[in-house]
Amino acid sequence: MSKRHDVDLPEDPTGIDQPHDVLAAEEFAMPARSAGDIPPDPTGIQEPHDTLAAEEFAMPTAGVDHSGGGGLEARSFVPLLGIAFAMLLALRVLRRRRD
Repeated sequence: MSKRHDVDLPEDPTGIDQPHDVLAAEEFAMPARSAGDIPPDPTGIQEPHDTLAAEEFAMPTAGVDHSGGGGLEARSFVPLLGIAFAMLLALRVLRRRRD
């Protein structure tokens, strides 16, 4: 298996050593829109009035305590206690059947 930097690329068929490929965006520029091309605001308000939801309803970041310490909470033991109770119940049923 060859390494990535050892890949043999084909030679340039033109034989030109210097960079000569030009991107289409550099070769053919798009014309800019003029002010007359933009339709007027249907509300008639001249000043900017639209806001993004992210600006209007920002997520709170300051004042939140993230130093919980990563300890276990009592809620995390509920499934474990449920499984242990079910196992004990199953063991009692099995013992009663043997007797």
